[in-house]
This record gives sequence, structure tokens and C-alpha cells, in this order.
Amino acid sequence: MLSKSQVSFVNALHQKKHRKEHLLFIAEGYKSITEFLQSDYSVDTIFYTPSAAPKLGKFSQKVKLVEISANELKKISTLTTPQDCLALIHTPQKTILSTESFKNKFTIVLDGVQDPGNLGTIIRTADWFGFSEIVCSEDTVEAYNPKVVQATMGSLARLKVHYGDLTSLLKQTKLPVFGALLNGTPVYETDFGREGFLILGNEGNGISESVITTITNKVTIPRFGNAESLNVAISAGIFCSELRRSK
Repeated sequence: MLSKSQVSFVNALHQKKHRKEHLLFIAEGYKSITEFLQSDYSVDTIFYTPSAAPKLGKFSQKVKLVEISANELKKISTLTTPQDCLALIHTPQKTILSTESFKNKFTIVLDGVQDPGNLGTIIRTADWFGFSEIVCSEDTVEAYNPKVVQATMGSLARLKVHYGDLTSLLKQTKLPVFGALLNGTPVYETDFGREGFLILGNEGNGISESVITTITNKVTIPRFGNAESLNVAISAGIFCSELRRSK
């Protein structure tokens, strides 16, 4: 049974300021939680309904298990239709970014991406294509936002998502910096080489002016129809595919 204080605490984690304060975030659903249990993330508590008990099984991490009713789960869930379990997971410590750690691979860079669904889909897509890290500007939506976590479908457990000053980081690197811009070389004609950064910008405004100054290679997805723009998550999928094909 959940106490009022437990309900209040979990509900507080629906908000970014409390996630930052307590260094905890929420994941929901058996599949997603299982991915975190099998990763380097540390799972603190799992709240589960009786229907979820047979699925949880045994796991190596020491986790607090709290059985609750379906009605109690509704009180703490971020979802309109809650799944059968919810976990509180420790947020990883922030790492100091060094350009040396990005050598010999491609890294997706997100500048001001605001929509949680877009970020979650980009993380899931990057995982599909075997990318290990994503670097985000400070004003990109938080990776531990419940809507982002849900949209990654467990892929967040396998990727490192960093936040920092993109301009400062990219000015230090000697790696090629590709930027998705309208006036670039078509992606299908671009020689990406074997390493570098690929920047994708804000849904409405694109890449910020300060970050544009760090770009060494402008690339674009050519338009063949009449659509005004392409969703940033769809763009990420196309670029990830081309980067993998190139490598």
C-alpha cells in the first residue's frame, strides 16, 4: 500500500526541478524497466501491481520492491493508461565532455530540440543504428522527462546522453562537424568519412547561429515533393542510416 508521502514524492518526480533535486527519474512498463535493470543504470524502487509480479522474476541489482494496486499506480503514473509497473531510477552523474572521447565514431548532436517525443524517437533510432552517445545543448529537452523515457522504449538504457555548451565543445574538436542545413550538399552525395559530429537543430528555428560557426560540412536532405519541412526525428533516421552506410 502506498502512503501519502510516497504518492507525493513520486508525483514530484513528474517535474524537472524535483528530478534534478533527488537525482531520480521515472520509467514505466515492464520492457523499459527490464532494459534499465540490465544496464549500468541503478534502479532504486519498482512499484508493481499483482499482474506484474510473475514477469519481474529475479535480477542482479538490489532493488526495493513495492506491491501496489492498479488504482494506486494511477495515482503516481505519468500515463493516461498506466502499465503494470513503475520504477524510480538514479540519474547518472554528469560527465565532463572531452573531444578526445568522440574519436573514431560518429556522434549525433542536438541543438535546441524541444519536443519530448522527438528526442525519445531520436534516442531510439540512434540505438537501432548502433550509436553509443548523443550530445545535447543545455536548452534541449531533458532526456529524463517521462515522455522522453517512454518514447525511447528502453533505448535510453543503452545510450549516454550528454548536455553541455555545444559551441565550446565543437570549437575544440579537430573532427569534421556536419550540420543539417537547407543549403548543404545532398546527404546522398556527401562523403562522411569514418568519424565526426552531426548536428540537428531546433524544430522551428534550426541550428543556432553560434553553433553554425562550428560547422565544417553543410549537408541537407534534398526535397523531392512539396512538404515545407521534415520532422527532426525523421531527419535523424535518414542521417543515421547514411552515416552507418558510409562507415
